[in-house]
Amino acid sequence: MTSSVAIPTTLKTNFASTSELQALFDQIAVGSAARDRERILPFAEIGRIREARFGAYRLPVHVGGAGASMRDLFSMVIRLAEADSNIAHILRNHFVFVERFAQRPNSDQQAFWQHKVAEGAIFGLANAERAKAQTGDDSVTRLAPKNGGYLLNGVKFYSTGSLYSDFIIVRAKDQDERQVTVIIPTEREGITLVDDWDAAGQRLTGTGTTRFEDVRVEAAEVILDAEGTAYNLPYASTLPQLFLTAINAGILYAVLRDAKALIRQRSKKAFYHAPAELPREDPLLLKIIGDISAHAFASQSVVLAAADAQDAILAARENGEPAREVAHEGSLQAVKAKILVDALTLQAATSLFDVGGASSTQRSHNLDRHWRNARTVSAHNPGHYKALAIGNLELNDAPLPSVGFF
Repeated sequence: MTSSVAIPTTLKTNFASTSELQALFDQIAVGSAARDRERILPFAEIGRIREARFGAYRLPVHVGGAGASMRDLFSMVIRLAEADSNIAHILRNHFVFVERFAQRPNSDQQAFWQHKVAEGAIFGLANAERAKAQTGDDSVTRLAPKNGGYLLNGVKFYSTGSLYSDFIIVRAKDQDERQVTVIIPTEREGITLVDDWDAAGQRLTGTGTTRFEDVRVEAAEVILDAEGTAYNLPYASTLPQLFLTAINAGILYAVLRDAKALIRQRSKKAFYHAPAELPREDPLLLKIIGDISAHAFASQSVVLAAADAQDAILAARENGEPAREVAHEGSLQAVKAKILVDALTLQAATSLFDVGGASSTQRSHNLDRHWRNARTVSAHNPGHYKALAIGNLELNDAPLPSVGFF
């Protein structure tokens, strides 16, 4: 379904340094509580991310990226999630797209998308459909031939990031019931992006409805799913799952930051029976801060260990080595990381109110966003199913599920 596309030749160089990216993340952090409280969509902040070309972080240097490893990427994702978990989440589907279709292009079509990423373009996703729960069909969205191209029709939900993106990735079925991936500009006629995501947390991610009504699609914008590529690789969903875990690790660091700020701003003890006059010298509060700090370190460590496993998978595939066992190990590490990090983050987000007392629950502080956001991220694929799979592996040598969102 592909055809030749024109590939620009100009490249941007001098990718932002780690310190420059951190400075950008620090700016983003300043307004994160207010944005979440007032439902202020972060178009301006995503614009800064686009301008810095953070989405090209993993691309090779010679095509305009930073040449970062998976470990480098996940380290930065944790930092961005600490600043604003919504913005880190908005970029999840973008970075997964880069790995599947732009990191190592094997066609003019993919080289074109790689160049767009290098320029700073952001890619969103419209994959899941609510109809699946009733019909069992993975895709009611259809791609039908029309005048040398196609027309796309359907309705998607969970369109995370698409509201802010330059391109949108759509899963559909063609006239022969084959699964295809369509990648088109979000501003194309017939596309409607609806900000109707009403979850308890991650309220600003644009994870809502996308409608496609007779959207024109060119042949070069369609990929026919092939065995052993993209979505069909064994354990293909490990990367997006690990990304969610990195977001929770970042939220844990945000909890640590805000817990310390709550204590430092107090000059008197909150309760007459507290064991110390100064809150920063209260042994109970010191103990809570110490626990949160240790848990943040542990969470970051396991995420980065699982990211190292992703680097090992990529190395095996690039060297033409069998990668299924390596991919299984990568999935296992990501699963274990999720179970640990989700639990520690939710625990820390609750402990934050033990540090601040009743006044810390005031809506103006919006500290409850940390628990709400972590709970929403955790719910994307419940940990008890992950633990079940690990137990079955440990006791019965049953491999982890290799397909689907696991």
